[in-house]
Amino acid sequence: IDLHGMTEAAAHAALLSFLAGAQSRGVRLALVITGIGNPASHDGAEWMRPPHGVLKQMVPRWLNEREFAALSVGSGPAHRRHGGNGALYVYLRKKP
Repeated sequence: IDLHGMTEAAAHAALLSFLAGAQSRGVRLALVITGIGNPASHDGAEWMRPPHGVLKQMVPRWLNEREFAALSVGSGPAHRRHGGNGALYVYLRKKP
């Protein structure tokens, strides 16, 4: 699933739905693309902007939430050809 460009709330809902659907189909490995965020600006006004790479930071945290933990057993960095720093693999539990 490609989350980059989504709002945090939309990405959270989309990821939960995607992983639940993937698990119900028996998928064991999912690729989640978060993007790497916009490069930090050096014009002295960084404190006025929200942090960049919000989804990159939040997705690993979400995976520890109860509803996500019921679906996944872990995650890891994606290979360069699958998005590298802007993506991760999510290992799904066997469907119940």
